[in-house]
Amino acid sequence: MERTNNFQTVSASQPVLASNRSWWKVVALCFTGWGLIYADRTILNPVMPQIARTFHINNAELGIVSSLFFLTYAIAQLPFGVLADKLGKRLMIMIGFLIFGGMTFLSGIVSTFGMFLIVRAIAGIGEGSYYGPQYALSGQAIPISKLTLGTAIINSGMAVGSSLGFLLSSYLVLQHHQHWQLPFLLIALPTVVVGVLFIIILKERPTTTGTTQPRLVEPVTTQLRLIFTNRNLILTFFLCFCSIYAYFVVLTWLPQFLQVERGFKGTAVGFISSLVPWASIPGALIFAKVYDTFHHAKLMIWFLVPLAAISLLLVGFTQNRAVLIGALIIYGLSGKLAIDPILVAFVTKQSDSRYLSTTLSAFNFIGMCGSILAPYLTGWIADQFGSMTIGFYLGAGLLLVGALCFLLTNETTKIRNEA
Repeated sequence: MERTNNFQTVSASQPVLASNRSWWKVVALCFTGWGLIYADRTILNPVMPQIARTFHINNAELGIVSSLFFLTYAIAQLPFGVLADKLGKRLMIMIGFLIFGGMTFLSGIVSTFGMFLIVRAIAGIGEGSYYGPQYALSGQAIPISKLTLGTAIINSGMAVGSSLGFLLSSYLVLQHHQHWQLPFLLIALPTVVVGVLFIIILKERPTTTGTTQPRLVEPVTTQLRLIFTNRNLILTFFLCFCSIYAYFVVLTWLPQFLQVERGFKGTAVGFISSLVPWASIPGALIFAKVYDTFHHAKLMIWFLVPLAAISLLLVGFTQNRAVLIGALIIYGLSGKLAIDPILVAFVTKQSDSRYLSTTLSAFNFIGMCGSILAPYLTGWIADQFGSMTIGFYLGAGLLLVGALCFLLTNETTKIRNEA
């Protein structure tokens, strides 16, 4: 399949940005979007004990908050992906961010556990607008020679946002004893602003080259059949599921694990929790550059995934604080945020460009099923066995299974088409 550095169009009614000189604007704005999404998710985690006391709930019920959020997030992936391919990527992102920002604000003012669950579930729907449309937008904007590196820069927004969320909650609530709802209020307004910026900054216009013809787009059912019968995509989706499961064990429960089982207090909880996302930034950028140079996904996965699995085993096993911190840094360097750009680039190259948003939304839908299971299951394990360590071991095991399955992919297959 031939790929250009300009944005492509499915039809004149679905215009996209035409100048390849503006791809860095797409990267910067997409980076910011992920930063806000992950800040919204992680401001919850350091204050889970406070939330439990406020609503009189146990660990399993705490896990339901995140699991329900990610359930609605995952379910929203495919509808938003399909609508983005039909109506426009920026429009879907803006609508989603307005929903997400509004529900984040309400998360900071509701007074009952039932209402808190509802607004977090609706926030998940809003965030579900982002993944497929955003990566389709950036995948078409970024020159092919810089695709994995550009994706890694965008993904670094997840790391920055995660750290911001951890540190904001730890500083305001654990250190200065503010109410746990305050961080939600602080995140809400920037979220709405960024959603509007996707429409304002990323000016769109149709390409008008003489050879451009509207392309035939398969019915949604046909698109989904082609996606879910492609072995390369299915195996990559499964590795994404395993990677995200392990990551959300860490993202959701690490702050409480540090407080309850390892004795850390105050801002130390947020600082140590933020080591994972901060370490992931150089890891993602370095390994993305290596992948852009050598284009060998299997080799990269089999270097990174075993390191991530071993580090998770150490997190659950060790009582030594220095070893624990070292293991978290290694996981950050080699875990989900380092693997993601490789998998996104692999899926992008395997997908038909006519329904790239749908393919990427399906990829993230399967992957985020791991984020639905991990919070509740790890909380249930903690309630049943009195420790979260088994949850970390389970995440490590799934990583290795996913990497084994990825060995069965065929890197030479290319199915993307251009009319």
